[in-house]
Amino acid sequence: MNNRKIIKGYKTLISSRFNVDKSKDGIIYTLYSDAFNSLKVGFAENDKVLEKKLSSEALILLHMKKGKKKDLCLLITTLNELGIKYSDNFYFKYSGSLMKHLSTLGWPIGRSLYKQRKIKKELVCA
Repeated sequence: MNNRKIIKGYKTLISSRFNVDKSKDGIIYTLYSDAFNSLKVGFAENDKVLEKKLSSEALILLHMKKGKKKDLCLLITTLNELGIKYSDNFYFKYSGSLMKHLSTLGWPIGRSLYKQRKIKKELVCA
């Protein structure tokens, strides 16, 4: 009985909280701005939309995979509940803890999780 209430509550939350086309497939991605040391997470309907975004801004594609717009909404909500703030257009300040959260949540980040470790190691060895 309790499981049914939980499942019903979850479905109600998802349907009311996110007014997006849940069945629409596309690409979820993570971009990095070296100039601002920030990450941008997002959703694109196809490759051409993502290529246009990359060419219009000075961003580096860290990783991408197939996903739904609902995945982006769930990620933003979860990060907000964890206390991680973002600016306009889903830009986040780059940090090791953010990368760990994104990795744990299954968001495409590529091998960039090790960026800070590599930089620290190079500084210690220098």
